[in-house]
Amino acid sequence: MSKNNKLYPLTFTPVLKDYIWGGRNLTRFGRDLPPGVTAESWEIAAHKNGTTIVDNGPFAGKALTTLLEELGIDLIGRNSAWAMDRGKFPLLIKLLDANRPLSVQVHPNDAYALANEGNELGKTEMWVVLHAEQEARLILGVKPGATRDNFRQAILDGQLEPFLHSFPVKAGDHVCVPSGSLHAIMGGLIIVEVLQNSDTTYRVYDWDRVDGDGRPRPLHIEKALDVIDFNQVEPGVSQARLVDVSGGVRRSLLCQNRYFVTERVEIAEDCVFRGKNTGDSFEIWGALEGSVAIGETQMESIRFALLPAAMGEFAVQAKRDSVLLRTYVVAQG
Repeated sequence: MSKNNKLYPLTFTPVLKDYIWGGRNLTRFGRDLPPGVTAESWEIAAHKNGTTIVDNGPFAGKALTTLLEELGIDLIGRNSAWAMDRGKFPLLIKLLDANRPLSVQVHPNDAYALANEGNELGKTEMWVVLHAEQEARLILGVKPGATRDNFRQAILDGQLEPFLHSFPVKAGDHVCVPSGSLHAIMGGLIIVEVLQNSDTTYRVYDWDRVDGDGRPRPLHIEKALDVIDFNQVEPGVSQARLVDVSGGVRRSLLCQNRYFVTERVEIAEDCVFRGKNTGDSFEIWGALEGSVAIGETQMESIRFALLPAAMGEFAVQAKRDSVLLRTYVVAQG
C-alpha cells in the first residue's frame, strides 16, 4: 500500500530518562527538562521502555510504534524488512548528558541477546561528541594482556581500572562502538548516540556508587564476560572518510556496519542536498549546527527528523552553514 503522497519528514517529542549519572546540561540544546536529573533524551525511539510521539504534520500525536504498524515497509524500507517480523523499528537516536561517568559496561550481539533477553536485540552503536569538558575521556576496549580470567579476577578484587583503555575526546569527535565493546562514557560529555533499537546493557563496574535509595545498581558480570571482545585492544577515536564534495555539500562517512550507515553532511549557506527515498531505507537527519529546512519541516540544532523510506524526493536546504548527521540502512549482501 503506497502512501508516498502522505509521507513527510517526521519530528518527535523526546522521551526523557533520569539515570543517576545525568545532569541539567541538555537545557543548552533547548530541551525542556523536569525538575531533577535528566541523563538521556530519546529523540527517535520505538521501544517498550520508551516511544516518541510525532509532533508535526498530519501524523502528530501518533507514537512511532503505531506508525510502524500502520505504514510498515513504507516507513522503514526493504533493507529493514526483517524488523517487521519482530515489530521493532530498527534504530534508536539519543542525546546523553554524561554529567558523571556511566558504568563500565558492554552490549551483546543479536544472537546472545535473542538467546538471553527475549525479543531484545543486541546493540551496536556510535557516538558523536557535542560537548566535552577539558579533561573529558572515553573508555573503550581493554589494555594489552586482558583475558576473561584475569578480568574476572580484577572485578572481584576491585582492581579493574588497570585493564581499562581510555583516551581524551573533544567536540566533533566520533567513535564507532560495535557490540562486544567494553566501554564507559566518562563525565563532562554530551553525546549523540545512534544505536540499534535495544536497551540491553551489562554492567561490570559502577564506580562503587549507590542510587537514590542508597543501593548499588545491579551488575551483570557473567553475561558481560560472555560477550566482551578481549581482542579489542586500545582502539581510539574513529576517522571520517570523505565521500563527496559538490555544490556546497561535503559528505563524510563516519561509521558503517550491518545495522546502519552514518554520514556527516556539511551544507554551506543557501546550498541544497537533494535525495530520493525509493523504498530501500528510511533516513534520519540530525541538525548539529546551523539551520535547515527539509520540505516544510524546519530544523534548528539540535533536532532530528525521520524521513520515511517511501517518501520519494527530498531536499535539505541550508539557511546558514550547517552540519548534519545522516543515518540510513544498506542492503546486506
